[in-house]
Amino acid sequence: MTCAGTRRQRGVTSVEIAIVGLLALIVIVAVLEVGRALFVLNALEEGTRRGVRVAVVCPVSDATPIAEVAIFNGPGGGMTSSLVSGLTTSHVRVEYLGETGGVLADPEGMDFGRIAFARVRIEGFEHRLLIPLFLMTFTMPEFPTVLPRESLGVTRDEVSSC
Repeated sequence: MTCAGTRRQRGVTSVEIAIVGLLALIVIVAVLEVGRALFVLNALEEGTRRGVRVAVVCPVSDATPIAEVAIFNGPGGGMTSSLVSGLTTSHVRVEYLGETGGVLADPEGMDFGRIAFARVRIEGFEHRLLIPLFLMTFTMPEFPTVLPRESLGVTRDEVSSC
């Protein structure tokens, strides 16, 4: 003989397990997504370091290879990153700065001696978190890196390419 109270409680355990399981799955995926977002943050910062390193040793007119290196491709490797999904060369800004830190408008048409620094920025990159029930997209902060100029692709004998 079964009690009337136990008959009404059938299936409650299954519902509780389903709710707790869904919440646990969301928490696990959220932790993984936060880890992925931190990876993307670090990759963007590393991309600017790679790009500015190439910018200080390559000719000023070679902005495309610099942007390709900044998105983790080699020169001629394409306009879309092979490491960070959605990152393209359009997110990369290569700028040459004067002694006071001001951006030089036309660095190609001037004396290379006026260029004191190179700056590479990754800006406007949107990252999407893929957490179940909480899909969201946000814009990553801008990542600038500045280095003092080196050769800018000019050697004693000729202008080299990257």
